[in-house]
Amino acid sequence: MPESLIIFFQSLLLVSALSLDAFVASIAYGTNKIKVPFASVQVITFVCSFFLGISLFFGSIIKRFVPQNITSTISFIILMFLGILYLFQGIIKACLAKKSSSDRKVKLKLFDLMIDIYVDETKADIDNSKNLNPREALYLGIALSLDSLAVGFGSSLGNINYFQVILLSLICGALAVWIGLLIGRKLVENSKFNISWLSGVILIILAILKLR
Repeated sequence: MPESLIIFFQSLLLVSALSLDAFVASIAYGTNKIKVPFASVQVITFVCSFFLGISLFFGSIIKRFVPQNITSTISFIILMFLGILYLFQGIIKACLAKKSSSDRKVKLKLFDLMIDIYVDETKADIDNSKNLNPREALYLGIALSLDSLAVGFGSSLGNINYFQVILLSLICGALAVWIGLLIGRKLVENSKFNISWLSGVILIILAILKLR
């Protein structure tokens, strides 16, 4: 298999893993009948890709000063660790939800807000207007991007096409939101399901590919 095709496949896996959170969040918005305008979708996609770009940038700088065999090993360790963490993300969110009171008002402190949105993505609709405005979309985008900082950094230490990853992130991120909203609207019940484990599986596969 050509090297360029392998790199593209890895880039697609990486972006798919990072887009799953946005996909699940969008399903929750659809089932709760919360509208996400086109401008808000673009804000979410841009913010997620921006944070991913930052992590790739810093990873590329470190990669210049560290031998390739060491960066590949570090990349494997980071992605494997994050993959295992993603597998247990449902348990982590459940623990965080228990620690925070479900009936308290959302605090407008950024850290508290990010934790609230991380546990329940629909809380980004702060004013309960059933319409996610661009400012609220910014908060959601930041919350969804927290994982991409570590994942992007770990991936950038290996062999990766940075421009290709960012472009795929912009495309797949927007598609994930639109498809998630569509599926959410079609669901009759407000059912919550967790596919964070799938992100974990994808990251573990990526980690193994880094050892080749």
